Amino acid sequence: MENIPPVYTLLSACQDCYKCLRYCYVKAINVHDGRAEIVKNRCLNCGQCVPYCPRNAKKFRDDLSVVTRLIESQEMVAVSLAPSWRGATGYNRARIIAALKALGVGIVGETALGAESVSRGTTEILNKAGSGLFISSCCPVAVDYIRLYKPNFTKCLIPLASPALTHAKFLKDLYGHELKVVFVGPCVAKKSEADRYPDILSAALTFGELKRWLRDYQFEADVLPIDEEATFSPERSFEGALYALSGGMIEGLKKAGLNDDVQTVTLTSLDQLGRALDSLTGAELRHTLFVEAMACQAGCVTGPAISSDRSVVLAMSDLLRHVRHRPSIDYEAPWTLYPVTYFASGAIPTPHPPDELQATLAKLGKYHPEDELNCSGCGYAGCRELAAAILDGAAEPQMCVSNMRRLATRKAAALVKAMPSAIVMVDRQMDILEVNESFLRMFLEPSDHNINLRPEELVGTPVTDWIEFGGLIRKVLMTGEDIHKEHRLYKGKLYNIYIFSVEKYQIAGATVTDMTSLKAARASLAKKVREVIDRNISTVQEIACLLGEHMVETESILTAVAGDFEDDEEAQELNDKNNDGPSALEANLLEK
Repeated sequence: MENIPPVYTLLSACQDCYKCLRYCYVKAINVHDGRAEIVKNRCLNCGQCVPYCPRNAKKFRDDLSVVTRLIESQEMVAVSLAPSWRGATGYNRARIIAALKALGVGIVGETALGAESVSRGTTEILNKAGSGLFISSCCPVAVDYIRLYKPNFTKCLIPLASPALTHAKFLKDLYGHELKVVFVGPCVAKKSEADRYPDILSAALTFGELKRWLRDYQFEADVLPIDEEATFSPERSFEGALYALSGGMIEGLKKAGLNDDVQTVTLTSLDQLGRALDSLTGAELRHTLFVEAMACQAGCVTGPAISSDRSVVLAMSDLLRHVRHRPSIDYEAPWTLYPVTYFASGAIPTPHPPDELQATLAKLGKYHPEDELNCSGCGYAGCRELAAAILDGAAEPQMCVSNMRRLATRKAAALVKAMPSAIVMVDRQMDILEVNESFLRMFLEPSDHNINLRPEELVGTPVTDWIEFGGLIRKVLMTGEDIHKEHRLYKGKLYNIYIFSVEKYQIAGATVTDMTSLKAARASLAKKVREVIDRNISTVQEIACLLGEHMVETESILTAVAGDFEDDEEAQELNDKNNDGPSALEANLLEK
């Protein structure tokens, strides 16, 4: 479980919509290459980003296999069932117990019993306390928010374990420390509590995982045989079930005997809690003020993993209808309290130097305060928050929608202006939305009236006032199909016309290229190429002739030279013979 955080990102499915950033109060998300990844050490595991992700790229960690392995290994497993189980499942007490027992759970208890112990312990702390601020420690999301983002208020947290941990420890003390306790509820952050305290809480399941567990075992809880007298172990809860609702803890404190001079406030969102703590920074309280801090609006009954389509109001009504109220609390009865020695605070983030922040804003096109639109399109509340995130390496400049739109508009305008082809955009009424200067040069006859006419002055006028192929544009608007016409003759010139749909049935565009001058240029180029070829052929022929004449002369000279060499050799041979002795004639004469 520790390798995968309770809430994580499936990067392969993530696309740059930044919607998760909008719903993440602490912006615990890094964006790289357009993909938004949850940062584990900054995430509060509130799970608010998961239901709002349109690509299902944000996920709750699945711990169902951990629980089924515990049961398959013959471990004694107990379930601590969150108070909002009625609203999530729609079952009554007997049926939810029967369903969990059928899955192999040995003990089914209510987390609300732990809440009642927390109420009693918190009441004793507040009644004995002097003046000052005290904050409940029941909601793990609120606790982590204070630890990581409001560390100066960590000392204000009530030093008691949450109802889930308190109940788990209570069950282990009662039934044996070998017992494996599994929390089931609407809170994803309970998975982080299980990660931190594995010796107390073996796992935490959401109501969605519970429903899938029932489906996997292919039985319907509605048709299970049930015992109408079945009850939770070791007993049913009382007003502790109200902890699932806004103000429920305070009602429990009053039932436990909270002094009237202790002021109480309920804050049911991180936004409310953050604003309240900011307003209390540096304030000196002369009385005891207790804050019931809950991350989910209206309480746990609206948790992100409630996994129910039932009306929230009906779910709250069901809970209220079945809560048992005690006329009084028996303080002589044994009860268990498990204190937390401390809550480790996080580091206070260091603000960025103003010059660095301003330089980053300038990269986003925000040179002056009036340039800061604070539109939240990037997911951050304002432009300065985005700039700070960019400096932290958690965001990218491309996330600024207004800046990207401005850049795209400028690039498109520069491209349209520089194009030699005529460009025109029209709406469904055939009125011009945009043209470039090439359009004016191509289709406006020069006159005193339009000699200084600018492209923007044509906007809003019917396109048929300027061109004769408006029928083709109307056809594209009606059908959404593009049209390409080559070498269309118009007023003695040839044009290539391409008409395309920009927004189907709403906006169409056309590009027109004058092919007349292009054809003339091609003919001129072809003529010049032919002249070059002809000159090259002539030159080659001349070179060939010269080479031929040269070869004949060379051959005559070399032949004469060779003949001379042959005559010299014959003369030499004759001379050599004369030197060697008398000739044959001379020999005959001598013999006679």
